[in-house]
Amino acid sequence: MTRRVLLVEDDASIALVITAALEAEGFSIDRCDSIAERDRMLAGRSYCLMLTDVVLTDGDGIETLARARAGAPHMPVIILSAQNTLDTAVRASDTGAFEYFPKPFDLEELVRTAHRAVGAANMPSEPDETEEVAQGLPLVGRSHAMQAVYRMITRVLRNDLSVLILGESGTGKELVAEAIHQFGNRAAGPFIAVNTAAIPSELIESELFGHEKGAFTGAAARHLGKFELAAGGTLFLDEIGDMPLQAQTRLLRALQSGKIRRVGGTDEVTLDCRIVAATNRDLLPMIAAGNFREDLYYRIAVVPIALPPLRERGEDIEALSRHFLARAAMEGLPRRQLTHEAIALLARQPWRGNVRELRNFIFRLALLAREDVIDVPSIEPLLLSDPVSPEPAAGPAQASNADLAQALDLWLAENQPESGALYDAAIAAFEAPLFLHALAQTGGNQLRAAQLLGINRNTLRKRLSELGINPESATPLR
Repeated sequence: MTRRVLLVEDDASIALVITAALEAEGFSIDRCDSIAERDRMLAGRSYCLMLTDVVLTDGDGIETLARARAGAPHMPVIILSAQNTLDTAVRASDTGAFEYFPKPFDLEELVRTAHRAVGAANMPSEPDETEEVAQGLPLVGRSHAMQAVYRMITRVLRNDLSVLILGESGTGKELVAEAIHQFGNRAAGPFIAVNTAAIPSELIESELFGHEKGAFTGAAARHLGKFELAAGGTLFLDEIGDMPLQAQTRLLRALQSGKIRRVGGTDEVTLDCRIVAATNRDLLPMIAAGNFREDLYYRIAVVPIALPPLRERGEDIEALSRHFLARAAMEGLPRRQLTHEAIALLARQPWRGNVRELRNFIFRLALLAREDVIDVPSIEPLLLSDPVSPEPAAGPAQASNADLAQALDLWLAENQPESGALYDAAIAAFEAPLFLHALAQTGGNQLRAAQLLGINRNTLRKRLSELGINPESATPLR
C-alpha cells in the first residue's frame, strides 16, 4: 500500500530535502506551498501523514489546521517552523500535532518520526481544544538549546507528571515552572512558589503541610500549608536540593500517599496539585553522599528539564538584551537601543550569573547610558566597573581543565599504540582513574557509582571487568 504524504512547505530547498529523504524510505510525496492548495489537495486525496510549515504564502498553518483536519481527523500532523519560540511550540502542542520540529531540524529524526506517526495512525489521540495563548511569554530565545527546552515544556502541558527543572542560578527555572503552569491543564488554579532553602528547617513542615491551632507555641490559629494553598494548581518547590533530610522524608511520604496531615492535626487532606521542583545543585552526588533521598529524586524527576547556561546560548543575547531594554522602558527608564557592535560585545561576556545577570546589567545600562543608541564605548566602562562581568583570572575549574589538557598531551606524546587502537587506549587510560574515583566516593557501591557517573550499572560492571578493576579495592574518600 502506498504511503502518501502531504508536504506543505513554501521553502523549495527544504521541501526538496524532505521529499528526497522520505521518498528514499518508501513514502510518496505531494507538495504544495499554500493553505488554499493544501485544502484542495486534502479534499481530493487521502494521506497517511501531513507535514506543514507555519508561515505560508497565504496564512498561518497552525491557525488553519483545525479546518484542514476536519475531513481527516485521524491523519497525524508534524509541524515545522522557523519561528522557534515557546509561543509556536505551545500552539503546535495545542493542535494535537504528532510532533513539532523547529528549523533547522535533524533530518534523520524527522524521518524516524514520520515512520512513528504513520505507525500510530491507527490509534489516534483526541486533539486538545486550541486555547488562546497569553501574551507576554516568560521565556525569550530561539537558540537550539532553548528550542529543546520548549519542546520538553510542551510534552508536559497536558499531563500532571512531576517535573524537575535543573540549571545554574539565574537561568530562569522559575520562569519555566510558570510557563508549565500558565499553558498547562491547571492554568485556572493557583501557582504557589516556595523557596525551600529560605525556610528555617524547623518551619518547613508547617510551611508545606500547615498546622493546627495550638500545635506549637505561637500557633494561635489554623494555618494552611503550601500544598493546600496550591489545590487545583501547581506547587513549585524551588531549591529542593537544599531541603533538610527530615523534611525530604515527610515530602516523600506525602507524594507517595497523595495525602498530608497538618502539624498537630489528625485529619488527612488529599492533595490536588501538580509538583514542579527545581535545583541548581547536582543531586546525584548528593544521593551518593547520603544528603538527598534517592527515592524522592525519582519521585520528583519523572520529567527532568535541563536549562542551559547563558554561555551555551550566545545567539540569544541579542533577543534577551532587546527584551530587557523594552522591559526597562516599560518600568520608566529611558528607551534605549543597542548597536550590532554593542550586542557582539555583550555576547562575548561570560555572564556567570546567566540571564539574571544580563537582565540587571541591561537595566543598569538603560539607566546610566548618556545616549539613546548605545554603542561599545558606553558599555565598556560599565563592564570594567562590574566585579562580576569581566573575564576572571583562571580559577580552580579553569586551572583543572588546563591541567587535564596538559596531562592528555603528555600521555599522547608518551604512548603510541598501534594504528586504529589509539582511541580505545586513551579511553581506557581515562576511565580507570575516573571509575576508581567514583567507587571511592561511594564506598565501593557500584549502583551509586554508576549513578554518579551517569551510566548504566551493567555498563560499569562490564568496563570494570574489562579494565581489571576490583571495586572492593577502591579506597573510600573521607
